[in-house]
Amino acid sequence: MPIVHPGPFLAEWAFFINEHLTRRKTMLKWRPLLCSFFLALLCATPAFCQEHLRLATTTSTDNSGLLAVLLPPFEQANDCKVDVIAVGTGKAIKLGEAGDVDVILVHARAREDKFVQEGYGVGRRDVMYNDFVILGPPADPAQIKGLTSGAEALKRIAATQSPFVSRGDDSGTHTKERSLWKAADIVPAGKWYLEAGRGMGEVITMATELHGYTLSDRGTYIAMTGKSDLQVLTEGDKILFNPYGVIPVNPAKHPHVKHALAEAFAAFLTSPEGQNIITSFRKNGQQLFFTY
Repeated sequence: MPIVHPGPFLAEWAFFINEHLTRRKTMLKWRPLLCSFFLALLCATPAFCQEHLRLATTTSTDNSGLLAVLLPPFEQANDCKVDVIAVGTGKAIKLGEAGDVDVILVHARAREDKFVQEGYGVGRRDVMYNDFVILGPPADPAQIKGLTSGAEALKRIAATQSPFVSRGDDSGTHTKERSLWKAADIVPAGKWYLEAGRGMGEVITMATELHGYTLSDRGTYIAMTGKSDLQVLTEGDKILFNPYGVIPVNPAKHPHVKHALAEAFAAFLTSPEGQNIITSFRKNGQQLFFTY
């Protein structure tokens, strides 16, 4: 059997290793410069380097179309992008408590005050208001048209077991509805009472299809004009007042939140510019939100 001399093979292998190490040293030498170059390329694209503000808010501010006109001026002035999470007030508050958002815009005053008192939020500010209304079909089987007492209207709906669609989602509207049932001394239950677990727009659609009743914020109802035959049947009760507040999440609880940008957002909403955008906002020729 012939013997293979290892000399040439070892020489080639040594050359390969030396070449590999040389290239690796060169790459390590240029790595910081390459990283800086690619970082600069990313920052040249606004989508990568824009600061993002996480906003949890109610479905009514989104469904009504208000955010579509309110956010762009703020984003442009602050070179940022507002990432909107439109959910019920209860979920928005929980997101704030967990530090999953930087600021909340909600409408359940007692729960907002509790959020601040427990240290999750700082510097709540009044932003705007409208009111809640009880909607129903033109036939109005519960005969609530013209009533100015929300509790009395719900008593009649329950007594006739007329279909009622509840948000059922722990939202600000759902919180208000529960307070009305409590004022009426009724615990709603039965086939006539449906908890949808949906946003306001979807609930209005469901109530329309069932020829039933529901509680809605006036803004979303106006924004849906032409999409439902439900009518405002009960309004004007003081308990139906619907204020909205903005609250930055407390950086002492969650140091990672973008508190400065959240404060800037709260200041914008309550500034003359922000307030003017809110009062000028119209749907179907009607004003949806009012300022103080």
